[in-house]
Amino acid sequence: MKSKSCFALSAAAAVLGMCLIAGQAQAGATNPGAPSARELTRLPGLSDVVISPDGKRIAALISADGDEQVIGVWETEHIDRPPNLLSSKHMVFKGVEFIKNDRLAVIVQQLYTVGSYKGHLGKLFITDLKGEKWAPALPESRSRSEAEDFEKATNNPQILDTLPHDPRKILVVDDNGDVYRADVYSGAAERIERGSERFGDLRTDAKGEIRAKSEIDFQDGKAFYAQWIKNPATGQFEEHFRSFLKDRNVFGIVGFSPDPNIVYVQGVRAGDKAGIYEYDIRSKAFLEPAFEHKMFDAAGVIEDNDGNLLGFRYNDAAGSIYWTDPQLAGMSKGLRNALSIKLAPMDWVDPGTGQKARINVAEGADVTVQAWSQNRDAAIVIKAGPKDPGEYYLLTKDGKLSLLGKARPWIKPETLGDTRLVQYAARDGLMIPAFLTTPPAAFGKGPFPTIVMPHGGPWARDHLGWDVAGWVQYFASRGYVVLQPQFRGSEGWGRKLWTAGDSEWGQKMQDDKDDGAKWLMDQKVADPNRTVMFGYSYGGYSALAATIRPNGLYQCAVSGAGGSLADMKKVTAESRMMREYQRPFVGGLDAIQKAGEAKIPVFLYHGDRDTNVDIKDSRRFIAGLKAANKPYKWLEIKDMGHGYVTMTPAMMETQLVEIEKFFQNECKPGGL
Repeated sequence: MKSKSCFALSAAAAVLGMCLIAGQAQAGATNPGAPSARELTRLPGLSDVVISPDGKRIAALISADGDEQVIGVWETEHIDRPPNLLSSKHMVFKGVEFIKNDRLAVIVQQLYTVGSYKGHLGKLFITDLKGEKWAPALPESRSRSEAEDFEKATNNPQILDTLPHDPRKILVVDDNGDVYRADVYSGAAERIERGSERFGDLRTDAKGEIRAKSEIDFQDGKAFYAQWIKNPATGQFEEHFRSFLKDRNVFGIVGFSPDPNIVYVQGVRAGDKAGIYEYDIRSKAFLEPAFEHKMFDAAGVIEDNDGNLLGFRYNDAAGSIYWTDPQLAGMSKGLRNALSIKLAPMDWVDPGTGQKARINVAEGADVTVQAWSQNRDAAIVIKAGPKDPGEYYLLTKDGKLSLLGKARPWIKPETLGDTRLVQYAARDGLMIPAFLTTPPAAFGKGPFPTIVMPHGGPWARDHLGWDVAGWVQYFASRGYVVLQPQFRGSEGWGRKLWTAGDSEWGQKMQDDKDDGAKWLMDQKVADPNRTVMFGYSYGGYSALAATIRPNGLYQCAVSGAGGSLADMKKVTAESRMMREYQRPFVGGLDAIQKAGEAKIPVFLYHGDRDTNVDIKDSRRFIAGLKAANKPYKWLEIKDMGHGYVTMTPAMMETQLVEIEKFFQNECKPGGL
């Protein structure tokens, strides 16, 4: 690894100190300037913007060609000057963070093959600001055998605590759970705690002291999660409360207050939504709620380096912050005014309780204070949304807001679709949240060709934000409506909606997606003769299920890395935790066993390095289609894994192009 000058990459590309090359826009038939597949999937020009603790430097991932990323480091006082660049010929940068004022932690990735195993290997390195010296997070001994080579290659220590008050050291935990105090300058490391098969999920306070850990064990044959906390008076760990995994309501520590006897605990104490509660260690008792939201789950706490509470996170449409710190609350309000952020009121029905309310949702984009210096004299601000890939700003103590750069300056927002939060009633009356993206005005009033796009997981959810995969806006900019239903089984919208999906794979979970399509058809938004389903991972399974269900609504389906119900049961049986936490609730329709009953054309694609969903699942579905002489399209993508982080821009571009070709040529006579 070495450092380069920005001008070594492109002499004409240094704009605002960044290396960017804008791509050529590809005009659509009725939407001139619509982004091409390449423009949506190439690496962003600027991302992962972070600031040093002293506020004197900024680092970020930047890309000049859209295919490779380097790390740029600027001086805050001279942000207009070209950055110093850190690059690598052998590894792909995936993330960067300051751990000291002059030291960076960098996440890198490589392809990894051992025998028949093909996957992706992530590693954490620490480097100086010039990229002259790179070192693993912990010292590595010389390998003496192939087995040790394998162990060394796959071992990936993680930072437990950056110890902001220690000028030289951080806490690092290795794959065995051993905790080390590592010197980021000398490379020396001292083990301070041995790992244990019994305990995990270590938590440190503002002083870097390990004060909480969790245990998974059995009581009368039932798995439980126990929270252990260090007694501030005796220094000994004690068990405080247990959560049985079958109940799927795990209580755990999310923060420490300045009072050594008070910690913050997250979980559902009553009703449908998770809250954050103060817990008294001395009396082993829950106190008053620290934060609850009537409509949305609480998601965590934000504290400063001294352990002072700054705010609470909660899971509304985009994922928001309730600031308790007056300065940050005022800063957030002022930024919304400065960047013309508008909040639109909407009527909302809580899926869990049926309670009605008016909530505010940001239109187009919102602004977030992403990071700040230790003295808060400088902060990194990001403005982003479904039509805005991201704009990064530097806010200084004098109130000056300076644009650092845009993630994708070649994208024209006016050529993209509008996304909004909606709700519709499922056939049994359960309210289903969804995100609806409609095409630009150039395409008229509809009805439009429509894509129902269920998310993966299924214990996951979508958010109101930029789609990093490019799927939503690629098709919206070409005249499609895209509906992202938050079907039963989706997490993050309350307990009732989540657990309503238990053992309903391909059944009520699938009904929710179909009911969303019918809702759009009834409103004359979706064209009943041009409606399809496309999903990835669990969403890919959903697309396969859509091909075989009777009385289907779809003209065709696209399944990316679609798994089988049987494989999900097998995977969740391998972990004693998952055997009680998830496996009992995986049930319903196994689409792969009924592949021969497919009633519509289907396109399946899968990465050959997918270690989450076995590519054999897609091949088994194809075998069933072949045996029944049913139409299909198949694409195996070389070196692609499962998650977005394993996909190159070329892989993402291929997905968009091939899906569009399938819709146009093989979905139905004449295409969509």
